[in-house]
Amino acid sequence: MKKSRITRWILLILAVGGLGYFGWQRFHGESHETAANSAQKTARNPVRVTVAPVEKTDFPVYLTSLGTVQAFNTVVVRSRVDGQIDKIAFTEGQLVSQGDLLAEIDPRPYQAALDQAKAKKEQDEANLANTNLDLQRFLKLGEFATRQQIDTQRSNVSQLTAQIAADAAAISNAATQLDYTAIKAPISGVVGLRQVDVGNIVNAATQTGIVTITQIEPIAVIFTAPEEQLPYINEGQAASPLKTIAITTDGKKPLAEGTLAVVNNQVDSTSGTIRLKAVFANKDHALWPGQSVSTRLLVKTLKDATVVPDDAIQHGAEGLYVYTVNGDNKAELRKVKVSQSIDGRSVVEQGVSPGQQVITSGQFKVQPGTLVSTAVASSDPAQSKVRQE
Repeated sequence: MKKSRITRWILLILAVGGLGYFGWQRFHGESHETAANSAQKTARNPVRVTVAPVEKTDFPVYLTSLGTVQAFNTVVVRSRVDGQIDKIAFTEGQLVSQGDLLAEIDPRPYQAALDQAKAKKEQDEANLANTNLDLQRFLKLGEFATRQQIDTQRSNVSQLTAQIAADAAAISNAATQLDYTAIKAPISGVVGLRQVDVGNIVNAATQTGIVTITQIEPIAVIFTAPEEQLPYINEGQAASPLKTIAITTDGKKPLAEGTLAVVNNQVDSTSGTIRLKAVFANKDHALWPGQSVSTRLLVKTLKDATVVPDDAIQHGAEGLYVYTVNGDNKAELRKVKVSQSIDGRSVVEQGVSPGQQVITSGQFKVQPGTLVSTAVASSDPAQSKVRQE
């Protein structure tokens, strides 16, 4: 009986083991079948990627930097005479032209001084006329007039003549002081915040001005470039003024185009840079004094360069590479050498040729030899759609 019970346990164990082995075989076979079906499906369904053509075109080489907008001229308008301000003739932030009235100082004391100088001149002219008549009388007396009397009379005439000349100078000075009571814009530009109000007393010795005028047409941008680029800058500048573009610091909006005007006369040895000054017409007032901008200096243009989108360039352990698509719609890995890159485009010196198609998106899905389905990227960056081939 004990022997029969052991036999039954052995048979049960064998049965359970047989069922387990059968289940394992069934599951393992299905896994192999699923993997095979997946591989066949992948082979039948190529990887979807986006491509762009390798172009042969002229490529502008820019030096990028950060710069600061600087006014050509900034003038603190001060009074040149003492007096009370009767009128403020400008609005803060107004664009004024040279010679426009900005403020008026009470002119009455200076008008009185001018009238006094004119009256003094008339008085001296009358005295001179009388002295001349006396001289003529002495001359007519002949031998009855002493030489001393004649010489004295001639001296009086000379003194009064000189006095009249001094009166004329005094009139000119008084007229100038009167003109200074009308404070006018010395340059064209934008006026800032008013520093004094109507009714205040101002004088020529005060350092605080009435207002500050800043010239904004034209305007300059000061920026720097690496010293190793100086020979190329001087070479290009010698041919014609180099084109300079001012852009917002986020790089999204071009503000103005101008030309390089000045290369500083020495290199900053501490930073290894050279200061440059570009001039912009700034008719639309896009640039403002003190504003920070990004700059692009066009140093040269590469003729017939091989250009690809930046999105096609990949970084690997062995350097830069791109994926191209061959005639069989299969991906090929090509190592490349890039010399210049700007605005989403790169110049490739070796590795690809114009006319080839490079993959710009979907590279992470492909390997060398992978069958791909291509879509051509739009040439318009604003469009996000692609055209199916």
